[in-house]
Amino acid sequence: MGIAAAFALAVTATACSGKQQDRADQGAGGRLTLATGNTTGVYYQLGGGLAKEISENLKGYRATATATGGSVQNIQGLVKGDYDLGFSLLDTASDAIHGKDTFGEPQPVEALARLYPNYTQVIVRDGSDITSLADMRGKRVSTGAPGSGTEVIAKRLLHASGLDIDKDVKAQRLGLPETVDAMKDGTVDALFWSGGVPTAGITDLTTTLGKKVHFLDVTPELTPLRKEYGDVYQRGTIPAAAYKQPGDIPTIVVPNVLLVKKGFDPELAGKLVDLLFDRQAELAKVNAAAKENSVADAGKTDPVPLNPGASKAITARAAKA
Repeated sequence: MGIAAAFALAVTATACSGKQQDRADQGAGGRLTLATGNTTGVYYQLGGGLAKEISENLKGYRATATATGGSVQNIQGLVKGDYDLGFSLLDTASDAIHGKDTFGEPQPVEALARLYPNYTQVIVRDGSDITSLADMRGKRVSTGAPGSGTEVIAKRLLHASGLDIDKDVKAQRLGLPETVDAMKDGTVDALFWSGGVPTAGITDLTTTLGKKVHFLDVTPELTPLRKEYGDVYQRGTIPAAAYKQPGDIPTIVVPNVLLVKKGFDPELAGKLVDLLFDRQAELAKVNAAAKENSVADAGKTDPVPLNPGASKAITARAAKA
């Protein structure tokens, strides 16, 4: 059984156990729904792991993780009240706070913590004649699921390279599972993915196709990105060992944040922050990306405000470090 499939079962089991114990826990806590991302992505894996830890370690609470399109959908769902917690890329969350781009007005969200970085992973098929982002003109490119952080950064990277996502490329708005299938059968030439490493879907692709695909260095677009959007975009490296590549891959990274709707219970927020770090080793067993969660960076969510209870918990942990 693959990692994603295993955790799909784990998430389902968590949901079922919550339903079975609703009456026993009535009044002592409640149900929490965690918005994640594609089923083969890190958000989904870690979301399932976090839901399990909440259900087993926060008395009276039962949590379930829900697969979604990603950052934009998660924020919209938080504001509507569909979800209690949600993962997001910090650049998308920044747009939400300022009411920019996808968001027509400022969104009432706040952060529990800054998390591990997302690595921009751009992969092209050999024979596609794509050696830079500008070479994607006229090509079939998966730009991520609608409402995902991947779609946001794909649009911005293409724009930085002089291309319009709506006019200059044959954009396919696919989730990661569908994208991997399309790359395998040759119906797309390239893909964008923003996620932790390793991402199960990317591991599947690079293992199956081997030398028929390769990663693209997107760091030439870092300067124009930072000029327009600030230092939320940073230089990073995908280690060769992550996907058994011949060498490290230079790329652009963006921090992740765990979000809630503004006004979320500060006492519960503090407990969730403590759980996130108390159970970090267990979460890292779900996906190694959790190893990169850092107390020192947890409060660095600007421009997204920290929930007061989360801020208090982070400050207390940092003082003990």
